[in-house]
Amino acid sequence: MRKALLALCYFVATAVALAFLALPILAIFVHVPPGRLIDQVSNPVVTDALIVSFKTTLIAQALVLLFGTPTAYLLASRRFPGRSLCVTLVELPLVLPPAVAGIGLLAAFGRFGLLGSSLHSVGVSLPFTQSAVTIAVAFVASPLYVRQAIAAFEAIDPNLVAASRTLGAGPARTFFRVVLPLARGSLAAGEALAFARGLGEFGATIMFAGSLQKVTQTLPLAIYAEFEVNFDVTLAISALLVLISAALLISLKLTSLWQPSEQISPSRFARLSWS
Repeated sequence: MRKALLALCYFVATAVALAFLALPILAIFVHVPPGRLIDQVSNPVVTDALIVSFKTTLIAQALVLLFGTPTAYLLASRRFPGRSLCVTLVELPLVLPPAVAGIGLLAAFGRFGLLGSSLHSVGVSLPFTQSAVTIAVAFVASPLYVRQAIAAFEAIDPNLVAASRTLGAGPARTFFRVVLPLARGSLAAGEALAFARGLGEFGATIMFAGSLQKVTQTLPLAIYAEFEVNFDVTLAISALLVLISAALLISLKLTSLWQPSEQISPSRFARLSWS
């Protein structure tokens, strides 16, 4: 009797939790049928925001990959004084309120900021430009990728790296031929998470870049701008973001199937032993 009652409690709690999470999403699509969504996507506000969002987010993710991957590998493979502080700095943007992140970017890169004044003296102005959107997206999204990458690199068997070095492969060749193939599934998952976070960024972007249509107005900013002007557009953009987020989530699930086992074929090790 007690087991049956406990099972019922589990079932009711799960049903309530799932209904609570699903209801807002379902409500959006109740108000935005497919035909209306297609019509609203052609709205200039939506298309402009979509272009700005994808352009800035893709550039930001490229920067995250370029700088975040070696940073993560260094933090995962080396132990040095101050490493814990470096990891804390990487994770700090995750817990910062988005508005604080935006104010921090203004204080750093604004006209009278720490670096902004020097940039302004040579004719470079970042705030309220599309570059500012890219910087804001990279700032808030990069910790998700770097944390995932650190965990991926730490999970690699160090004996495989040592074997590669023993066969004569240098650090760079070992990294590209052994480390990256083993970590690529987790790295792809981290990149998907970072992309989703960047695409949904609002607070830091509006504080640092503003909301100028065709320039800095991303999809979340367009939702805010159209909320009291045209609620149908707001619903359509929301539905579009749900679909994009769902696609990213599915791709994230698929990367788990892509993650290779931690084994390197003998032929690959043979190809490493060259000068």
